[in-house]
Parts: sequence; structure tokens; C-alpha cells
Amino acid sequence: MIQFVASTGSTNADLAARIGAHERVAEGDWLVSDRQIAGKGRQGRAWFDGAGNFMGSTVIHLVPTDPAPGTLALVAGLAVLEAVSPLIPPPHVAQLKWPNDLLIAGAKLCGVLLERVGDAVVVGIGVNLAAAPEIEGRETIALAAFGPAPDRDTFAATLALSFDRELERWRSFGLEPVMRRWQAAAHPLGTPLLHGEPGEAPITGQFAGLSVDGALQLRLADGTKRTVHAGEVRIA
Repeated sequence: MIQFVASTGSTNADLAARIGAHERVAEGDWLVSDRQIAGKGRQGRAWFDGAGNFMGSTVIHLVPTDPAPGTLALVAGLAVLEAVSPLIPPPHVAQLKWPNDLLIAGAKLCGVLLERVGDAVVVGIGVNLAAAPEIEGRETIALAAFGPAPDRDTFAATLALSFDRELERWRSFGLEPVMRRWQAAAHPLGTPLLHGEPGEAPITGQFAGLSVDGALQLRLADGTKRTVHAGEVRIA
């Protein structure tokens, strides 16, 4: 089920509140809003409220046999990639950047925010269908750059199906094939990356793939590898 609302503060916050109130939110259900007046991304950044864009959230109820919850970031990235790829005309191609950003020619097309609520994970996804936000120091892009903007409701249905498939693969086959597919869709090995939160001196390294638990591996200038489990990662 996909529930569409005209406006809300944050679809992530709404689903988290329902879970906190012991309301059953079924896996596969989505909350999608035309506008978000209090949406947020990493580090509490404002989530761009662009008319015609996709802004929605869903819930995963964790079970003991699931892979590590943090690896749902990889699952979400693959789900969005599968949904948008048919909408991008060649020679353009979308690439994944750890852990779940989707880029076209280095410009950000979408973002994903995961929030743990008890034994559940709320996954919020924003995709620039019609308009791209202006973000200082970062290029952005919308699918409208390649032609008419995709219909938001049709895209929501496509993404919901894609997410269901990726979640089932994650549960049925484990993390290894998810990581293999994610890395095949990512920027090439050796891509220069910067790691560090805004205001901090970034660490520079080269993309060296993923660790066995889905973390980012950076090859530093001295040849050693650093494993990154969290934080801001940008292409240098």
C-alpha cells in the first residue's frame, strides 16, 4: 500500500511515531508526501521540498536472521538504481556512492536516510524527479534534465516494487551478492574520495571496495586501508 499525503513534517518522523505508538506499519507500505516541511537528511540537514519530486518512507521489521541492519543502506541504493535506470537515456548512467547516494556524472540525484526505531528501520528516500536543490559545494541533478519529469505516483509504485525485490534478495541470499551488485554499480575502484564531516579536515583516499560487512574501504596515500563505517563521503 502506498499512502499519499499532500503535506507533512517528515515521512520518516511520521512512520517512526506510528511505530512508537505501537501501530502496525506493514513492510511494503509507503508514506509519500507532496511536500515535507520538516524533512531532514544526514546531520539534520534540511531535505529539499521540490514539487514533483519523490519524498517517501517505508519500514523494515528486523528479524534475527537478517543481515546487519546498517547494510540496508546498500539495499536502498540498489532499489533506487533499479527504479531510475530505465529513465536515464544513454550515454548517461547512474552510479552508486557509498553508502547509498546515486550520482549522474558526479551530480547527486537522490539521498537515503535510515533511522532505527526499536526493532524496525525507517528508510526515507528522496529522488529528484522534477527539480534539483542547490547545495553549496555539491552538484545536483534531476531526471527532468533528460526530458519530461517522470510522474511521481508512477515512480512511487515502481520504487516500492524494486525495494521489495531487493529486500527479499538481502534476506534470502545474504549480504555478499548485495555487495557484489552494489560495487558493480558504483564508481570505479581507485576513485579519489574524501571522508569527513563538514568542518573537519577530510581524509583523502582511493575507493578500495567494500569490507565483508559492507563498510567502505579507503586506500590511503601510504598504501594502507582504512575501513569507514559512518560519516560523510564525497568524490574528490
